[in-house]
Amino acid sequence: MTPDRPAGLTETVRALADGEVTSVALVERALARIEATQPTLNAFRIVRGEAALAEAEAADRELAAGGRRPLLGVPVAVKDDMDVAGEPTAFGCRGVFPPVAEDGEAVRRLRAAGAVIVGKTNTCELGQWPFTEGEAFGETRNPWHTDHTPGGSSGGSAAAVAAGLVPAALGSDGAGSVRIPASWTHLIGIKPQRGRISTWPRGESFHGITVNGTLARTVADAALLLDAASGNHDRDPHRPPALTVADAVGRDPGRLRIALSLKPPFTAVPARLQPEVRARVLDVAERLARAGHTVEEADPPYGRIGLTFLPRATAGIADRVREAPDPALLDRRTRDAARLGRLLAGAPLRAARRAEAVLHRRIGAFFESYDVILAPTTAAPPPRIGALYRLGGFATDRAMIAACPYAWPWNVLGWPGVNVPAGFVGDGLPVGAQLLGPAHSEPLLVSLAAQLEAELRWHERWPPRTAEADSPAA
Repeated sequence: MTPDRPAGLTETVRALADGEVTSVALVERALARIEATQPTLNAFRIVRGEAALAEAEAADRELAAGGRRPLLGVPVAVKDDMDVAGEPTAFGCRGVFPPVAEDGEAVRRLRAAGAVIVGKTNTCELGQWPFTEGEAFGETRNPWHTDHTPGGSSGGSAAAVAAGLVPAALGSDGAGSVRIPASWTHLIGIKPQRGRISTWPRGESFHGITVNGTLARTVADAALLLDAASGNHDRDPHRPPALTVADAVGRDPGRLRIALSLKPPFTAVPARLQPEVRARVLDVAERLARAGHTVEEADPPYGRIGLTFLPRATAGIADRVREAPDPALLDRRTRDAARLGRLLAGAPLRAARRAEAVLHRRIGAFFESYDVILAPTTAAPPPRIGALYRLGGFATDRAMIAACPYAWPWNVLGWPGVNVPAGFVGDGLPVGAQLLGPAHSEPLLVSLAAQLEAELRWHERWPPRTAEADSPAA
């Protein structure tokens, strides 16, 4: 641990176990960093100062007694759509939300692993957009460039990890909401197999398109958090076979057949990959080829997959709007999406769910020729604060699809994807590339991402010091 940069998750676990630092000291430093950066980054909706320190004291007693758990005493954060006992789950919305009585399953598992939950991070309203701004909490900003968004909807978690406020955080991904902010803040973002990390008490979050995932600076840290949070509630509808992902870090992935897919899936509005982002993705492709993999351009047979996404997404928004304490306080775009969702919640939604099996067979056949797909995570670098938030409904949809047309098909399929940093464009804005695989392929994707990381060393680069102005020493 250096005096000016916080350690990652893996190193923090080791330092705690070896007695080099206490959980209380780590949590105090995390809370101080959060407080110092809230006026600039605004990453957190809720900070659990008193509760987190009490949990840290208990962790230190357990460590002193020889106790060892995977994340014992480590401060982490979770997104504002996850239930934390005693806190409201507002999911980026305005209104008075009552505190929930119990932890959601993912949070329960983090606590069982020994983690200290320091707070809940900001997200846009009901996780709909690739920016993290709203009337409820203001604007969450990108540590690399505070005039720009960190992305969304897990933008608060991404900003917190990128700035070193916490070593890792949970987010959720319903159309790229882990991978997009990871790409725009120079992080690893793992969207796992549907059901790998439980979304309980919402086992079918947004009718199955939304999963919980991890954000961290290194592949090892993201995999460690994934393993700690993984597992199912007894009533989860999606229960993939258990696997350990962290073991794949450092494992030789072998010589893989990689499809470089630069063409966006079909959308009803135009989407074009910006040349500077394309160049960074091609750089990643070249690195993979140099590592001995076969890389060739090929696009999965997506077809009209978008027709199966819209009913699930909008019906999910309608479900959440019905539960809001005061729907009149919600963004007009949210209320419009909910109206559409109510219209699509019958036969169109049922048809969309039936189509998933067909898509699995068709796109699954693509993986008879290729092991992994390499694609852009976004088509553009992170927009400026306010650029999308101030738009009307249709204009927001157009801008969102133009910037982020690549991530959402894997939410329809429910399969794993990993964002890796691809470099910087323009005035130092991060962009990413995603490694996409078939069902249950997290270990393969993680081993390939770790191979890239060992060469590219992206975790050694940090945002400018101005993003953490006046933050105390780590």
